[in-house]
Amino acid sequence: MNENNGSAIGSTIGALVLAAVCAAGGWIGCGMWMRAAKAKAGNPAAMAAMAAAAGGGVTVAVTNAEMRAYNLPERFVAHAEAVQEVDLLPQIDGYVKEIKFKEGDVVKAGQTLYVIDDERYLAVANQRKADLAAAEAEARRAVRYFERMQKADERGITQLERDNAEAAAEKAKASVLQAKANLVVAEYDLKKTTVVAPISGQIGKSSAHVGDYVAPSKGALAKIVQIDPIRVSFPLTDRAYIAWRQEQRSGSAKPFRMRLILPDGSDYDREGAWDFDDNQMSRETASIMMRLKFPNPERLLIPNSYVTLLTDFQDPPKFPSVPQQSLFDLPGGNQGVWVLRDDMTVEQRPVETKEAFNGWTPVVKGIEAGERIVISGVAKLGPGMKVAIVEPTSNDDINANHKSPIEE
Repeated sequence: MNENNGSAIGSTIGALVLAAVCAAGGWIGCGMWMRAAKAKAGNPAAMAAMAAAAGGGVTVAVTNAEMRAYNLPERFVAHAEAVQEVDLLPQIDGYVKEIKFKEGDVVKAGQTLYVIDDERYLAVANQRKADLAAAEAEARRAVRYFERMQKADERGITQLERDNAEAAAEKAKASVLQAKANLVVAEYDLKKTTVVAPISGQIGKSSAHVGDYVAPSKGALAKIVQIDPIRVSFPLTDRAYIAWRQEQRSGSAKPFRMRLILPDGSDYDREGAWDFDDNQMSRETASIMMRLKFPNPERLLIPNSYVTLLTDFQDPPKFPSVPQQSLFDLPGGNQGVWVLRDDMTVEQRPVETKEAFNGWTPVVKGIEAGERIVISGVAKLGPGMKVAIVEPTSNDDINANHKSPIEE
């Protein structure tokens, strides 16, 4: 009897303790719920998400499709080449007397570079001047004699004497012409003892030194390469070339902007201008060489070096554009976006796009600028589904430079 009473009393106490614990737990749970609700009250996105969850909808972030300039540059491997380059060949032979430049200098057209010993050529020129003077004197004497023969009485001279006088005068005149020609050659040779730069540019290594004997048959003295401006050439495929020509013919061609990336990866800060395209296609590569000109005052572009050419439009076209993360793949290889309608339901819209540029994808067909596009929660949607809008979180940022935080 006592045992039964003790057992009943213990059960009663246990029930009271359990009830008290449960009551305390309820109050604690209620407090936690209240604190969570208060925390979410300061977060509109969280409250919208709660409301959508309560209503059975899906929370999504949206943004408007924007009209954006599309100027994705085309890249070509290009080759820098000199507009002009000249091998300095001596036009006479002789010993080098002076060198008036430093190897690697930038020289100007007409600048004296080499002086070849001119004594022999000066002597020849003086001899030719003397020969000319003697020929002119002989010609004057012959002409006066012929003139006297013409005025003489026909009875005092024979026709043969008159003919001989005329022939002597003509021969003397010819001798004068010959002497003048010889003098021109001698003076030309004398002039060529001074070797001048035919073009402006950078001169390379000299193959001759003071005291060396040089001649046309012994090869070039040095090479001059024009470096400013400089030419940049690149291959264009036959199809691209024909398309470009067709645009020019129809008047729809837009002016291009042409820039370079140097071999070290840095941008070249000067733009190029069109020079010319080649006159034949390569049979091996089915491409044609196109050539541009770039100013090169700092000599950053070096002949025979390779650079990257970027071509885009000076006045780029604009397209309705959406952030890259809003696109998803459709069956058949196409792409689509979710468009938010006025009744807060979503519509799946197939689109035709161009390649993404600066974090945005231009849409050629399928949407209009200003339409609201879903940029997060895409995977949870279905056609006609009702949604609630929330603010994009940091990893929904549509900035092309956005990087998600690293999870540790």
